[in-house]
Amino acid sequence: MTAPVHPILLVDDEAANRDMLSRRLERRGFRVVLAASGQEALDYLARHQASTVLLDVQMPEMSGLQVLQTIRQSWTSGQLPVIMVTAKDQSEDIVMALDLGANDYITKPVDFPVALARLRTHLALKDAEERLRASEERYALAARGANDGLWDWDLVGGRLHYSARWKAIIGYDDGEVGQDLEEWFGRVHAEDLPRLRRDLDTHLAGRTAHFESEHRMRHKSGTFRWVLTRGVAVYDRDGKPVRMAGSQSDITEGKVVDALTGLPNRMLLIDRLDRVLHHHRVQPHGSFAVLFLDLDGFKLVNDSLGHLLGDQMLQAVARRLEDSLRQTDMISRVSSEPPGPAPEHTLARLGGDEFVILLHEVRDVVDVTRVAERILRVLAGPFRIGERDVFTSASIGIAVGGANYGQSEDVLRDADTAMYRAKAIGKGRFEVFDAAMREQVLERLRLETALRLGLERDEFLPYYQPIVNLRTGELAGFEALLRWRQPNGTIVEPDAFVPIVEENGLLIPIGRKFFADVCRQFRAWQDADRSAEMLSINVNFAGLQFMEDDLLDRLLEVLDRTGLEPSHLVIEITESTAIRHSDQAATILRRIRDAGMQVVLDDFGTGYSALSCLHELPITGIKLDRSFVGCERRHPAILRAMVMLADQLGLAVTAEGVETVAQFEQLRALGCGFAQGFLFSRPLDAAAAAALFQERPNWLAVAAAV
Repeated sequence: MTAPVHPILLVDDEAANRDMLSRRLERRGFRVVLAASGQEALDYLARHQASTVLLDVQMPEMSGLQVLQTIRQSWTSGQLPVIMVTAKDQSEDIVMALDLGANDYITKPVDFPVALARLRTHLALKDAEERLRASEERYALAARGANDGLWDWDLVGGRLHYSARWKAIIGYDDGEVGQDLEEWFGRVHAEDLPRLRRDLDTHLAGRTAHFESEHRMRHKSGTFRWVLTRGVAVYDRDGKPVRMAGSQSDITEGKVVDALTGLPNRMLLIDRLDRVLHHHRVQPHGSFAVLFLDLDGFKLVNDSLGHLLGDQMLQAVARRLEDSLRQTDMISRVSSEPPGPAPEHTLARLGGDEFVILLHEVRDVVDVTRVAERILRVLAGPFRIGERDVFTSASIGIAVGGANYGQSEDVLRDADTAMYRAKAIGKGRFEVFDAAMREQVLERLRLETALRLGLERDEFLPYYQPIVNLRTGELAGFEALLRWRQPNGTIVEPDAFVPIVEENGLLIPIGRKFFADVCRQFRAWQDADRSAEMLSINVNFAGLQFMEDDLLDRLLEVLDRTGLEPSHLVIEITESTAIRHSDQAATILRRIRDAGMQVVLDDFGTGYSALSCLHELPITGIKLDRSFVGCERRHPAILRAMVMLADQLGLAVTAEGVETVAQFEQLRALGCGFAQGFLFSRPLDAAAAAALFQERPNWLAVAAAV
């Protein structure tokens, strides 16, 4: 062993004995301090530390037994070993010394090898005890620092020791919990207990290196806390588990708190809502309410400011909602203290930009709508995010209930349904759920399912409406129009389903397939009849499609694959799309024009006024909305001015919605170049459109005959 840190204290009134024994010890590497009397030894120990004491029994004034008795008043035998030095015939002194707490003895004359062996033994024992004590202190300190509860399970005797912290986690004092397994398992949530037992059995069978389980435990207050329990088993020689020990941590806050806003998350909201539902089943005379809140246009905030500032926006919304609700009552927040009575309100964040407010007790729906109105008002003010003011609004759905609700998810579903109704009507408002909304939602779900299946089954197909040259009366081309042919043969027009596919993300895949089908069909007509190469095909692109980053690459890929020349393709975008994204749209349009395609501005005159920048857009024509052709409230001078303006800018003009010969003649007289509408033909499927082309009608003659 290595020499101890502190010296050996050698106490003997005879100088010769001190000198002889100290020299021999020092040659062995020990440091030795000498004391000629008992009092000198005690004085040294009062100021210094020693590793052990070699103490002569027979000394004048103060005997070694008296010194030993004084030492044991301050140090235990483990803290300071004392080895008595005595004559061989002093057995009574040896017995008394051992009774007083001496660790060992050696006899005079000293047999040094024996004395050295005994000294080393006791120094080694002292060192081992000190290391064990230090380890235990570190373990206890680490356990207190981690704030974990500890448990120790005697698997043979069936007893469990639970630390005071283990008991405090579930709200009990040290003396309130026994030592059997039921103290643990009896408090575990019924849904979690089978999994806990299974994980324990798996570990005790030796199939896992460590045991770990997250489960809920019933607190003394009656609520449930989430805990993380870890442990490891000890096995005997036969591989049978005999002991298992581990720790338990309270992880409730991490499980039930939204990390971004600090509000309760969905898990805690469901727990609170379950408790409210139970209360109203027991006392069915009251009501509660859930307000489901979704920010309007939050995706635009994220896309324009970035996710970091978007997160700051959500945090600011959470704080403002808290302040608004705190005006009348407290807001539920997770605390390190054991939960008390349920609060009157719970404000939670479900994720994204969705928040839910649970009003535990309400008198009637008027109370709830007042809360919703206050929330809309407080959210209307600007939010200072970064260096700018940001505005938002919210759509709120309200579900009011009592004993009529059985499940939390049913309440949230109905409030969510009402929220979507508010958003569909106009946003920045609230709606209260009623049974009719549920039917509308079910119908919407059925429609969305049918649309997804329709994409898989190729139920979306192009129809073709003729575009007529008003100067010659001949067919100039077709506009391809999207139709949905349902399995029963019903043809559905786009107004009934395009808004839905725009919302659920189906517009892009449907639009890509539609474009490819149109190009393939048009090329097939050209292959069948060379005169079809004189025609063009118009395809309309919604704003979502038009703003795709790789739009031009996809267009060119389809044209290459089908063999259709770019010059035969006319891309239509709405006026509002072009103006809303003017800079980006101009760049995309320029690239499309440079690739050899034509570009037409659709629905001209119905959206933003494009007159100020019309000459800057790289387009080849405009399409006048049908309201300029068939509406009697429109003064003819407006139509004439628009045609003249387009002519001055070198843009072709196509009029939509032509249904009468009078409209046909008026447009020709104004110098409008092209037209389409029911006067010429309704949209046709591919076979009927091909037959019309083969017929080659001249609508000047048709109009004259009428």
